Order: sequence, then C-alpha cells, then structure tokens
Amino acid sequence: MNPLQSLHPEASNDPSPNGPSCAVVMAGRRSADDPLALAAGAPHRALLDIEGEPMLLRVVKRLIGRPGIERVLINMDSPELLEDIPELVALRDQGRVEILRSTESLCESMLESLDHAGLDTGPVLVTTADHALLDDAMLDAFFEESVKTDSDLTLALVPRTTIRARFPETRRTYLPFRDESYSGANLFLFRTPEARKPVLFWRRIEGQRKHPWRIARAFGLTNLILFLLRRLDLAAAIARASQVVGAKVIAIPLAIAEAAVDVDKIEDLELVRRILAEARGA
Repeated sequence: MNPLQSLHPEASNDPSPNGPSCAVVMAGRRSADDPLALAAGAPHRALLDIEGEPMLLRVVKRLIGRPGIERVLINMDSPELLEDIPELVALRDQGRVEILRSTESLCESMLESLDHAGLDTGPVLVTTADHALLDDAMLDAFFEESVKTDSDLTLALVPRTTIRARFPETRRTYLPFRDESYSGANLFLFRTPEARKPVLFWRRIEGQRKHPWRIARAFGLTNLILFLLRRLDLAAAIARASQVVGAKVIAIPLAIAEAAVDVDKIEDLELVRRILAEARGA
C-alpha cells in the first residue's frame, strides 16, 4: 500500500472519469553535473533513493498501478541507466513502459512524448520523475476537477496557504496572484490535440531564458503589467495566457500540500523521506 494513503484516505481505487490511458514521466536533466545527485550518491537525479528504490521507479509504479493507465512513457536523457533497474526492464519488456531519449530542449522532448503517446486518441498525463510523493488522492482530485472543464490543457497548482500550513519550513517557488500565491504541482493533463499549442509557444521562447523581458514581451505588455501589479486572480491570469498561447488552459488548485513537493534540492529529499517515514509510523 502507498504510505501516503494513510494521509489521504479519500484516495480511490477506481479510475477517474475520462482519466488518461497513457502517462508521460519527464526525467531529463540540464546537466550531467547535478549537485543534488552527486550529494546523494546517485547516478542521476531521477534515480535518487527513496525508501530503498529509485525515485523514478516509485513514480512509474504509482502510475502503472492505477486503473485506467495502460502504459507509461519515460523521457530521459540517459536511458541506458535504466537497464540496471530490473523492475523497469520487466515493465518495458511487458510493453507497459516505453523509454524515449530526451532532447536538449524540454519542450521538444515533451512534444515528442505527446506525439508518441497519441494525443489524438485521448488525454495524456504528464508529470515528472521527482514527484516522489505522487499518490492516488492527488490524481483523483486533479482528474475529477479537470473533467468538469472544457479545457484543452489543465495544470495543477497548490495554494501557498495550504503548503505553509502543512510545511511551514519548506521553501518553494510561488506565482503571486490577486487572490493567492501558488506553487506548481508538476501535473499536466493534455486533453485535446490543441493542448500542444502552449508547448509550441513555449518552445519558441524557451531559448530566451536569460532574457526575461523578451519572454514577458511574448505574453504582452498589458498582461505583464497586470500580473506585476497583482491585479489578476488565478483564473483571470490563466484566461489571458490562454488567449496568447491559442489553447484553453485551466489551472486546478489542489488542497494537498504534498502535491507541491518535488525534489529539487537536498532539503526536499530530506523532507520527502521524513513525510514517508511519518506516514508508515517510523
């Protein structure tokens, strides 16, 4: 049993309506010289040890064990490392898991994964290998709210107040809006082929990471000013962004603090290990 089920007893064993049959796990890295992996003694950040198994394997097992999800695609820059994980090799040989090699571009890797998954045949979930606390309660809440919308793409966010109430000591990155500040939950549900458009838009500007004003200009000066002045609530800001990218995007707030805990630094790894230890009563 997933230890987090004791924290989230509302988790269901039934597939959510219109949930995806395919999930993509992004496991690429920007550099082989990853200080977190080096500090933890792992060959790759995605393979950090979490309760005796690689972090990536935990995410894949959570997804592949969920009713309705028939296959999982892993997009990784060093797929040869996965040959040393017998469970993943077995899932690959069974046809339940497919492994794609990442490109240098995150957006390009995501587009290739979506195309390989077959977005035109049904919704596709995208998450990340460092989502070590991913559980059914998070997925249930995300899918159930997503299906109520007419969106092309839904994404999960967690309110700052929810995170601070549960983990007052943790440091996260927040997007400030008029109503609340939110942290990302690394859950994206691509529901229609139109959902590729936001990724295509970002691919055009991802090379401008060192020039934030060029990125801001792509979203429009008025939108930027309204955002900086915190004149927009979450729904209004996402609606404006949807107009820019050419697809209907809707943000789904999740009242589950653990959904915002990804493993970006050693403190996150320690927090994840502590949460799981508490969940099993250790």
